[in-house]
Amino acid sequence: MFCFWGAQPNMFRSLLFAILWGLAEADISPALNAHWELWKEAHNKVYKHEVEESGRRRIWEENLQMISVHNLEATLGMHTYELAMNHLGDMTNEEVMGTLMGTVVPADLERIQLSFNWESTTPQSLDWRKGGLVTEVKTQGSCGSCWAFSAVGALEGQLKKRTGKLVSLSPQNLVDCSMDFGNHGCHGGFMTHAFQYVDKNRGIDSDQAYPYKAKRGICTYKPQDRAANCSGYSFVAKGDEEALKVALANVGPISVAIDASHSKFVFYRHGVYEDLACTHKVNHGVLAVGYGTEKGRDYWLIKNSWGVKYGDKGYIKMARNRFNQCGVALHAVFPVM
Repeated sequence: MFCFWGAQPNMFRSLLFAILWGLAEADISPALNAHWELWKEAHNKVYKHEVEESGRRRIWEENLQMISVHNLEATLGMHTYELAMNHLGDMTNEEVMGTLMGTVVPADLERIQLSFNWESTTPQSLDWRKGGLVTEVKTQGSCGSCWAFSAVGALEGQLKKRTGKLVSLSPQNLVDCSMDFGNHGCHGGFMTHAFQYVDKNRGIDSDQAYPYKAKRGICTYKPQDRAANCSGYSFVAKGDEEALKVALANVGPISVAIDASHSKFVFYRHGVYEDLACTHKVNHGVLAVGYGTEKGRDYWLIKNSWGVKYGDKGYIKMARNRFNQCGVALHAVFPVM
C-alpha cells in the first residue's frame, strides 16, 4: 500500500497555484475575517505571499461552506455524523488526495491467513484504549508513512498483551529501514512489508530511541534499543466484517486499509461516518481499536495518524455492517508475536 502524505510541491508551483486562486479574491467574504484570523492562529498558519493567503482563504471558505451545509443537513436527520473545520481547511480535496492518499495494494501481496482457536463469542462493544493496548495519537506530518503508523499500532497492542508493557514503537525505524521489503519511506508502503522487516530484522526500536522526523533518513536501527519483534503476520478473512470483529476481540488492535479520499472524511468530527461516495479502493492505512453501536448505528473505532486535531481527538467511528463501508475489512492484518 502506498500512502502519500505528500511530496511537498516546490516554491514555484505553490506560488503559481496561489496566484491562480488569488485571482478569485473578490469571492472572499469580509464577514469571515475574524474567523479566518482565529483559525490561522489556532493552527499556526503563516503564508509567504498575500496572493497565496488569498487563494488559501478562498479554499478555506469553500470547505467551511461544505461543512456548514452538511451539519445543517445532519440536524435534519440526513446524516449520522457531523463535520468541523480542522488544520486541513486551506487545502483542496485534490491536494489532500495527492498528499495524504495514493495507496496501491501490491499485486504480489502474500495473503497469509493463519488458523487460531479464537473465542467466537464477542462483547457487544470493545475499546482497546480502555484495555491499555493503544498508545497516544501520533502525527505523520509531511511524510507518506500512514502504513508505518498503522503497523506500529498493531505491534504496540501485541507487545502489551505479551509483556504487560505499553511501549510507543518507532514508525521512523520502518520509514528508514524497510526499503528492501517493498516499502518506500515517505512515499508509501504496506503494513505486511513492515511486519516482514521486523521479523527478519529481529526487532524494532522504541519511539524514544528512534524518534520520528517526518522524512526518510539513513537507517540507524540499534539492536540494543530493540523494544519489540514479531514472527510474521496473519490476515483476517478478506472482506468479512464479522471475522474482523472476532479478530479484534481476540487479538487486539488490527491494521486496516480504508478509502479516506473524500472531503467529509477529512473534516469528520463525531458520529458514525457513513458516506455513499466511499468505495473499496483503499488509500490509507489506519488502526482498528474497537467497535460498538451509537444511536442504533454499528461502528468501527479507528485510530488515525493525523494528530489529535483530526476527528474526535484523532479517532473516527466508521460504519460497521454496512456492506464493508470504505473497504475496512478488505485488508485487515495483524503481527504474530
